[in-house]
Amino acid sequence: MRKFEIKDAVGGAAFTVRVVTRAARTEIAGVQDDGALKIRLTASPAEGQANKQLLDFLAQRLQVPVESIEIVAGANSRDKLISVEGIDPRALEERLATDSAE
Repeated sequence: MRKFEIKDAVGGAAFTVRVVTRAARTEIAGVQDDGALKIRLTASPAEGQANKQLLDFLAQRLQVPVESIEIVAGANSRDKLISVEGIDPRALEERLATDSAE
């Protein structure tokens, strides 16, 4: 398994995710071969429901306001670039590590 890749960004951190929608439960499902974090969501992609659930889920896991998280690229794709303001890469990795280590 490849290492989860987090980029240091101005005022925060950025990382890629691969979203699987209509899953049985919302969870971090590991790291893909390309270094993207795989996240399963129960929501449908219709009308932005999955994107909203993704932002809410990440805000809770990262302990930051949902307003601090942005889908920078891939809003209409399962592969997304996520930017999080107000968190450094080390803290981001620590807060996601519990689930992604499975």
